[in-house]
Amino acid sequence: MKLPKEGDFITIQSYKHNGEIHRTWRDTMVLKTTEHAIIGVNNHTLVTENDGRRWVTREPAIVYFHKKYWFNIIAMIRENGVSYYCNLASPYVLDKEALKYIDYDLDVKVFADGEKKLLDVDEYERHRRAMNYSADIDFILKENVKILVDWINNQRGPFSPAYVNIWYKRYLELRSR
Repeated sequence: MKLPKEGDFITIQSYKHNGEIHRTWRDTMVLKTTEHAIIGVNNHTLVTENDGRRWVTREPAIVYFHKKYWFNIIAMIRENGVSYYCNLASPYVLDKEALKYIDYDLDVKVFADGEKKLLDVDEYERHRRAMNYSADIDFILKENVKILVDWINNQRGPFSPAYVNIWYKRYLELRSR
C-alpha cells in the first residue's frame, strides 16, 4: 500500500470490536506521513455515523494516528483555545479504502484550560462484556490510558502548543495552494 502524501485526502473509518462500522470521516487532508504515524486535518469534514446520520465538523482539528499506540488524538482548534479528544483505540491500519481502527469506547477529553476527564467508562464496561474484549486488550487499553495521561501532563507530541501551531500553519499553506 502506497502511503498518502502531504496534501492528499483520505477517508478515516472507525469500527467496533465486533467488526461493525462505527463512524466515517470523509476527506481528511494528510499533513505528514511517516512509517509509524499519520498527521492530518479535518475542517468542515463530513462525518457519517453507523446509523446513517451525517454531520460536518465545526472547527479545524489536527488528527494524530500511530501504529504503536492504542489511542488517537484530535486537537480541536477553537476560539477559546485548543481542546483535545482522545480515543482509546487500536493502532491504525491503512489500505486502499481508508485509514481504519477499532474504537474501544474509552475517551480522554482535555479542555482548553487543561482539565482532563476520562469519558465513557460505563460504555466501555458494557461493550467489554457484550463483545468479549480479551483480558489482554483490557490490559493494553488501561496501560495506554496511562501513557496518554503522561503525554498530556508533559505536553508531549500533539499536546505541545508548538505542535498544533506548526501543523495548523502547514494546513493553511496547503489549503491556499
